[in-house]
Amino acid sequence: MKETKWEREIICCIAPTSAGRDKLHRARSHVWRRQPDAISGMGRGRKWGGLGYVSLSGVFPPSCTMVPPSSEPPQSPVSLLFPPASHPAPASVAPPRQASRDVARRPREGAAGAWLVAKGRSFRERSGGSDAGVPAVATRQMSHFSCEDEALLQSMLRQLLQSVKEKITGAPSVECAEEILLHLEETDENFHNYEFVKYLRQYICSTLGSVIEEETEKCTSAQNQGEGSGYDTLVQHVTKKTQESKEYREMMHSLKNVMMVVVESLINKFEEDQMRNKEMHRKTKKEQHSAYYTDNCSDSDSSFNQSYTFMNQEQLQLLVERLDPAQPKEVRQEAMQTLCSAPPSDVLNCESWSNLRKHLTMSLSDPDSTFSDRILRFYAKTFSSSPLNMTREVYTSLAKHLELYFLSGENCVPTISDGIDITNPEIIRLLKKVRLLNEYQREVPSFWIRHPEKYMEEIVESTLLLLSVKRDQRHLVSPKLLDPVYFLALLDIKAVWFKKWMHANYSRTVVLRLLEKKYKSLINASVQQCVYYFESCESAVDATSRVNVLPQQYRSNNQKTFYSGQELQYIYFVHSLCLLGRLLIYKQGRNLFPVQLENRKDFISLTDLLVLFIRFIYCSPTCPKITLTVHTGNYSPAILATEVLQILCDRTECATECLYSNTVIDALLHPIHNLLNGTEIYINCPETSLIHIADILARIAAVEDGLSLVLYGGNMSSAKKDSLTAAHTIVQFTKKLLDENVSVLSGTEMLPALKGAFIFVCRQMYGTCEGLQVLIPYGLHKSIADAWKKASSLSERIPTPVPGADSISSGNQESQNIMVWEETLLDDLLNFAATPKGLLLLQNTGALNECVTFMFSRFSKKRQVSGCERFSYGVMVTQMAATSPGAVALQRSGFIKALITELWAVLECGRDDLRVTHPSSTPVDPIDRSCQKNALQLPVQDDLNHQILQSFLALVNLLSYPAIYELIGDQEIPNKPEYSLREVPTNVIDVIDRLIILNSEAKIHSLFNYEQSHIFGLRLLSVLCCDLDTLLLLESQYKVSQVLLNAQKENVIETSEGPGNFIIDGISVETNHILVRINLTGGPAERILPQRVLNKGTDPYPWPMFSSYPLPRCYLSEAPKKADFRQDSDLNKLLASLKNPEKQPVWIENCRRQFCKIMKAKPDVISGTILAELIEKFVLHLSENPSECYFSTEEYEADDANVKNESLSSVQQLGIKMTVRYGKYLNLLKDGAENDLCLVLMHCDKFLKQQQTSVQSSLRCLQEGYAGYDWFASSVFLIMSGEREKTLTFLQQFSSLLISAFLWLRRLHVSVHLPIDTAESGIHPIYFCSAHYIEMLLKAELPLVFSAFHMSGFTPSQICQQWLSQCFWNYLDWSEICHYIATCIFLGPDYQIYMSISVFKHLQQDILQHTQTQDLQVFLKEEALHRFRVSDYLEYMESLEATYRPVLLRDMRNIRMQST
Repeated sequence: MKETKWEREIICCIAPTSAGRDKLHRARSHVWRRQPDAISGMGRGRKWGGLGYVSLSGVFPPSCTMVPPSSEPPQSPVSLLFPPASHPAPASVAPPRQASRDVARRPREGAAGAWLVAKGRSFRERSGGSDAGVPAVATRQMSHFSCEDEALLQSMLRQLLQSVKEKITGAPSVECAEEILLHLEETDENFHNYEFVKYLRQYICSTLGSVIEEETEKCTSAQNQGEGSGYDTLVQHVTKKTQESKEYREMMHSLKNVMMVVVESLINKFEEDQMRNKEMHRKTKKEQHSAYYTDNCSDSDSSFNQSYTFMNQEQLQLLVERLDPAQPKEVRQEAMQTLCSAPPSDVLNCESWSNLRKHLTMSLSDPDSTFSDRILRFYAKTFSSSPLNMTREVYTSLAKHLELYFLSGENCVPTISDGIDITNPEIIRLLKKVRLLNEYQREVPSFWIRHPEKYMEEIVESTLLLLSVKRDQRHLVSPKLLDPVYFLALLDIKAVWFKKWMHANYSRTVVLRLLEKKYKSLINASVQQCVYYFESCESAVDATSRVNVLPQQYRSNNQKTFYSGQELQYIYFVHSLCLLGRLLIYKQGRNLFPVQLENRKDFISLTDLLVLFIRFIYCSPTCPKITLTVHTGNYSPAILATEVLQILCDRTECATECLYSNTVIDALLHPIHNLLNGTEIYINCPETSLIHIADILARIAAVEDGLSLVLYGGNMSSAKKDSLTAAHTIVQFTKKLLDENVSVLSGTEMLPALKGAFIFVCRQMYGTCEGLQVLIPYGLHKSIADAWKKASSLSERIPTPVPGADSISSGNQESQNIMVWEETLLDDLLNFAATPKGLLLLQNTGALNECVTFMFSRFSKKRQVSGCERFSYGVMVTQMAATSPGAVALQRSGFIKALITELWAVLECGRDDLRVTHPSSTPVDPIDRSCQKNALQLPVQDDLNHQILQSFLALVNLLSYPAIYELIGDQEIPNKPEYSLREVPTNVIDVIDRLIILNSEAKIHSLFNYEQSHIFGLRLLSVLCCDLDTLLLLESQYKVSQVLLNAQKENVIETSEGPGNFIIDGISVETNHILVRINLTGGPAERILPQRVLNKGTDPYPWPMFSSYPLPRCYLSEAPKKADFRQDSDLNKLLASLKNPEKQPVWIENCRRQFCKIMKAKPDVISGTILAELIEKFVLHLSENPSECYFSTEEYEADDANVKNESLSSVQQLGIKMTVRYGKYLNLLKDGAENDLCLVLMHCDKFLKQQQTSVQSSLRCLQEGYAGYDWFASSVFLIMSGEREKTLTFLQQFSSLLISAFLWLRRLHVSVHLPIDTAESGIHPIYFCSAHYIEMLLKAELPLVFSAFHMSGFTPSQICQQWLSQCFWNYLDWSEICHYIATCIFLGPDYQIYMSISVFKHLQQDILQHTQTQDLQVFLKEEALHRFRVSDYLEYMESLEATYRPVLLRDMRNIRMQST
């Protein structure tokens, strides 16, 4: 920080030779710290040091009663009829004291001289008027002070005062002028160029230079000996010592005496000049008077451009008497002239102000416009330069005058029918007064919070009282007279004053309280005006269905001089509409409703008013179709009403109370219903009106409560019915627009914009799971796709632009419109990808690739998804990456290449300056402490951590198993002999090759940051391998486990005695963790994973490392023990009922009830052979019941000879080994089980191939057999304890049930039971059905968790697809996996969805926490589901079943008809 000003002067005094200054700067060792003013004697304890303050305070010592500078900013000038000064004084400056009133009597052109006289006399009084007490040395210095020196100093001082004359004369008081001089150095850029300032600087340097040099030498030597503490302390110390020195005291005494002589001489000359100019002043007084007031009406003149004349109480009392209306006109004129020259603060603080106020209020009605204009000028100056406690009285007096003016029967207030002629002098005077009032209304909210509330309340109440004025016209036959609110509306048509008053709670509370208790009639009148305007609109409808209410005159841009009654009514209507719109924003304002209008029995409720606003949109005149920027566009009722509704929509509380009702929605849909029904409509410019309506509907549907209202009419139970809600009306109308099947709107130029507006409303619905369910029957995605194809074909015909051609021709404009329309439709189609089922619909339109390319172009330009979307494209990308066609589209668009290129830039390149100045350290210790960090906190520079983390998470989101298989399936890694340092990876294979499988020196040497980059790759591998299908794929293609084991072998320290210990660093610790993770299978209690951090103490890493299998025993948990529960009574009942099935519906329900009872009370009973027997018999009976058989199956004999020629893929073979290893750990399998499982899987392949169809697709997952491993069949094999025949029999029977479609993923791979387009999409029902409803229920049941997913850019559907596809292997213990399978079989396929919701409920707190730490994806994929038990959540699942089963089961049963 900088030095204080006084310290800077001390430093400057050390030069002429810069030696001292160099010593000071060499002593600097710390950053500057700003210290309080060291010169307490000079600065009087305030932080206003510096030469400007010190020198001037020495010459002209400030008075002891100095007013502190105001902390508040200057008030904004009231730029009114008579603008005030451009630099008003602070509002808190006190008026001049009585002690200096003699100065105020001097003529105003000598204000600077008057100040000098006052300060000179004050100085003489304090110094005793003599030289007594002055030291001899100072007296000797004075004896050398010659006349030439005195004249020179007088000249310097005169130059200084002349330069600041304008600043001093603009001050309202002596104290304020003093403040200006004391802060001159801060405000005057030429301060150091004044000769007087240069003289003072030289005087200080010559007098104190030696003292400063001496003190500096002492401090510098002390610092060199280690005693000092820095440059700032040095300067303070030198300053203090200098101030306490004898030389400083003598200098100050001498300087004061010298300047006293100079000031006395200037005062004497000033008085002589004043006497000489007195006569001349009298002669020119009248000329000055006429010069200041030649133009009474011009806004360019300002009385603040004059100097002030300070007045005492006697003068002000005399002035008040002369302004009495009883005085002659000439006397009042002269008194008013004097009043305008006086400081407003003096006038408002005088003892006679109350009388003066009355006189001024009465004089405002003076027939002489010149006189009243001068009063308004005085008011304007008062508003701009006085504090609120003074200006409030002026304002209330002006408001009171206007109130009396309108109430008086003597004034010629025009009637509504007469209109207003603004050239009429009387109207001009009235408008000036109202304008002055309105300008103050706009300015006062910026500073009234700094004053007592009663001041503000007086202003508010006087305003509301004025606007509520109604003349009693019951006995008058003539038309209604104009009220004050008409004139205010004419000057402030959009009620800006009310908007500012309602902005802050401080004033809003008072306004609303007064409106409620005293002035509710003002609100009633505003509502009445809106109702009157609407009724006039309805009555003005002519035969052409056009509304002609707004006069054509008012629509022109020409300056108007006359406003008709109709125009005045419209202006008042606009003012009322804006006022009411602002009122509805606040709860207290809404509480003012309902209101009762004159001559009406019914009340107008809040909903009625909102409906009225909505009807303004389509029942009032709007601007022309071509443009919205003409003059009337800003004041069009449709636009104004739309703006009000938009503000209400954007505020949740307002929207809930005002808009979320069926009545309001019906009002919005009224013209749409008419257009759908073919009813004749009376809408002026229907396209614009409908676009406004669509905008409001989109804002409502963008919020959860509003969306529920649009979809279900506010009643969620109606989701189960076929009631026609707003959503159905909107989508039907949108389809008609896309088909151009609305005759009234056909052929219009605004039709594309109208289509886009209503598609955007639908987009708010189909972008959610629940909204898409409502819109699916209408096939909107097909209509949008057809419109896009049509626009695309038109855009292809657009000729290539020719250089030099006219760029604004109609043809080019048309082609641009087509291209914009095409992009709009692509964007609308893209938003179907926000949900799993929507992505299936998008894939079936054939536009997925184009949509993803469009998304990537917008994503690369960092554009927002839409005006209503809060997050970027992260959710859509994750949604697409969970499917094979989505991953391929991302690859083709260049998205994946851009992502990997950006990753490489931040990981390997980083920032050049950081890499050069802060190179990463290479660990040399056997144990690298950097691996103590969290695994995501990679050992890189802090400012790169965030970028690397974001790239890491983006890859995690992208690389689900369907994406991995499409991107790297059947592809070898390059394994080049040499890699260039400039060779940047561009695809997933390159990432695996360069960051994960570093099996050669060439790969290691190609990395700038080997350790950092390799740890990044290993962390990515760890997350990927949590998906067991991905693990098997990587192991089968790249032998990753062997690569990691070889790396660990190379990490052993070689000693003379042979292999030694492992080197423990970040890479070896992460590698050890991955090796254990991929080799062990089991839930949270069935395997032990080593940590990634080091412990404190002598054994920082207790986990044993290894470089070959088998794993050390410490990573294996104890195998669970088998228990026999056959003596349980409830279990016996269930087994008995399974052996003797009765009537099917009753029997099934009894079995399910018994099963739930056991699961809740004794869940451990359902395990082992008992579980196998239960599901075996239950499935057998279901498969024998035709009503329960969902799929038709052919007879199949499991003859081993039939599968001898079948072969299993390497992925399946690895999966079999993993299954057998896990089964043996669980004591479920015996030797030879591997061969039996191979036969089971081959029989399943052969059996299911009989039910497959041939598809034409370029997707890799559809080219051969099922891409993944059959985890469900393997789970059944373990449940059946490895009995091959029982397993095959069970699977064959199970395949006929609906539940098989969702538990057994292999079952519906390119199946004939699916529609052909669904089969060709490569998207499984577990994704577009189960995962879709998981997201829908998650949003409804656990909204915080759903929001957390959206904020992280991850989707619940992707992680659920991973959990369900591998039957929760590695996430749950075997007993819970069995319970999951048994629960779904016994209770129904929808329990798969309830199970997933229960898991999210169990993880809710962890999910919220990891969303904040930005590693939600990693947590969900890597962490097992600790302490989750299916039985604990069975009651919760039953509650979900009671609410959602009808909808879920209906859609699950419709997967055979999902042809879209």
